[in-house]
Amino acid sequence: MTKYLDFIKQQFYFPNEAFTLKDNELHFNGVPLMDIIERHGTPLKLTYLPKIGQQINKARELFNNAIKEKDYQGNYIYCYCTKSSHFHFVVEEALKHKVQLETSSAYDMAIVKKLYEKGKIAKDITVVCNGYKRPLYTEYISNLINEDWTNVIPVLDNLNEIEHYREMVTKPCQVGMRLAVDEDPTFGFYTSRLGIRYKDVVDHYKEKIENDDRFTLKLLHFFVNTGIRDTPYYWNEFTRFIEKYCELKKICPTLDTIDIGGGFPIQTSLLFEFDYQEVVNLMVENIQRICGDHGVPTPHILSEFGSFTVGESGAVLYSILDRKLQNDKELWYMIDGSFITNLPDTWALNQRFILLAINNWNKELQKVNLGGLTCDSMDYYNSEAHHAEIYLPANTDNQTQYIGYFHCGAYQESIGGYGGIQHCLVPSPKHLVLDRDEDGNLTEWVFSEEQKEEDVIRILGY
Repeated sequence: MTKYLDFIKQQFYFPNEAFTLKDNELHFNGVPLMDIIERHGTPLKLTYLPKIGQQINKARELFNNAIKEKDYQGNYIYCYCTKSSHFHFVVEEALKHKVQLETSSAYDMAIVKKLYEKGKIAKDITVVCNGYKRPLYTEYISNLINEDWTNVIPVLDNLNEIEHYREMVTKPCQVGMRLAVDEDPTFGFYTSRLGIRYKDVVDHYKEKIENDDRFTLKLLHFFVNTGIRDTPYYWNEFTRFIEKYCELKKICPTLDTIDIGGGFPIQTSLLFEFDYQEVVNLMVENIQRICGDHGVPTPHILSEFGSFTVGESGAVLYSILDRKLQNDKELWYMIDGSFITNLPDTWALNQRFILLAINNWNKELQKVNLGGLTCDSMDYYNSEAHHAEIYLPANTDNQTQYIGYFHCGAYQESIGGYGGIQHCLVPSPKHLVLDRDEDGNLTEWVFSEEQKEEDVIRILGY
């Protein structure tokens, strides 16, 4: 029969930059995972910090290459969207690489102030404030502006939001506007619930911003829920957006930046293919062409990358607790965790991540289903992004099998309710942060231990 190693090599691009094999054991970005498991056990969440800087540098190189090749008259600005992972070690690692920040809620602003108090940022950092804003959010934004944060930019999400700043802001203030794009045809609705209608943008600028000396329109925000994709739908919406930018630029000389949200896709399969450079080249080329047709200067390009920044830095490791043949053909491997609580995207959105065995790559191949610990029948994982089935090493000699889910570093903790109670009171796993020192040697520290019984009891009020 086929060995697991042979299957992976035949089916996928393996080994690659992130995944290699040594002595039949998987290494992730050069990290020997069995060594980590021997020290910390499973279930275990990992964050590999160096990957964050690699992704930031990759995006900058892509855009700067295109800008140079096309002789594009504008700069590229990298923003990290904090909502992808708010943890201090992620945000502070991104800030080491001189990123700007994008926020989405009032409590984000508290994080911004804490970063300033810790000396991680200065008051001139660009903070793009997105989202539909409740009063506390607009209050915090206004307070920062009044305290001489010169590049805090509230992005207007509706026609009434500007009124909050008209009441509270006393210092000069840059603002942006989000445009309500038409969604992908597969969506259950036609136009995004977020942003200002295209037909209202020019009038809103003239009526509320143009003649108020406090406000300067700085940017327009473009967000497509599917992210940056090389599809007719994406380029149609992108073209429509740039056309509106040109229309507004002709009457608003202070408008000089487009803010591209949605972000690049990340590798969620070992068959993943995406020509990042070609897509960026097309983006820059289209902006340049449309602005040239309208006779307006090309804008600076600001991108908001969240999942792209942090997603590929994350992993979750599990042990197989038991093998259960429930009928003639359905073999279940039971993990020592839960998909619903540890990887909620897999349950709620049918998201798929890279799944690989960590040991026993010389064993024969086995088709399996993976089951979580909760009593919910939906706590399972039985297909991958590239295939309707899962294959792992056959565990025939009672040796513990370990598996890992990779590139799952974005959104999981916030969607899963980190620090709270989970379905069936399955505890949150230990979280280990990995880094490298100046000599390239691996370092590690435990951000949080596995959730304890007393923590759960306290939350529940007993």
